[in-house]
Amino acid sequence: MITPNNIIRHELIGLNVEIIDSTNPNLISIKGRVVDETKNTLLIEKFKDGKEVRVPKDICTFRFELKDVYVDVMGIYIVGRPEDRLKKKIKVIYPY
Repeated sequence: MITPNNIIRHELIGLNVEIIDSTNPNLISIKGRVVDETKNTLLIEKFKDGKEVRVPKDICTFRFELKDVYVDVMGIYIVGRPEDRLKKKIKVIYPY
């Protein structure tokens, strides 16, 4: 089961996502569903018009929607293939 504590090590395809910060201002506020994931990018199908946009992971901060909570994740933590992220040891500290 996906939780805020294990989201970095979990499959992201199918999750609703919003880009809340990016070094590219054109990417901020994109909302949609993750439809594909590569080592360095997420493919997001936008809710607004159904178009797909490929977003680099390392320059964005994402807000993923779980069942009853939103989780903010810096993209640098999710760079890599999902199967490789399982092996990483990342300690997540929540300020709240």
